[in-house]
Amino acid sequence: MSSVLLIGYEPQAIPGIDAQGLRAALDKEMARFDEHGIDGRMALIAFDGEAEATLVAALTERPWDVVVVGAGIRKVEQLLPLFEQILNLVHRHAPQAAIAFNTRPDDTVEVALRRL
Repeated sequence: MSSVLLIGYEPQAIPGIDAQGLRAALDKEMARFDEHGIDGRMALIAFDGEAEATLVAALTERPWDVVVVGAGIRKVEQLLPLFEQILNLVHRHAPQAAIAFNTRPDDTVEVALRRL
């Protein structure tokens, strides 16, 4: 079974958004991985002292086929250092994984399928 790890920004840590709605959209997308016979998991992080440990734990949980980095991390200028950290951690701890980038929660399966 193929495996995909989605790294996203913790919805509760984003001011001014509907955190419950975003989390529901992410959960719905994770269920779509099951429909495709893919083991899809999420690692949700905030830009804090726990981010690296959370990411390393997720990246070393198993050999991932694809790691998707969410648009919520890539598109926010203030999170550029976190984005760089994520890419370096993927390179170090999951070098076998392809890297993909979604544009919104509901296209994560499609972007992962491009790399599988």
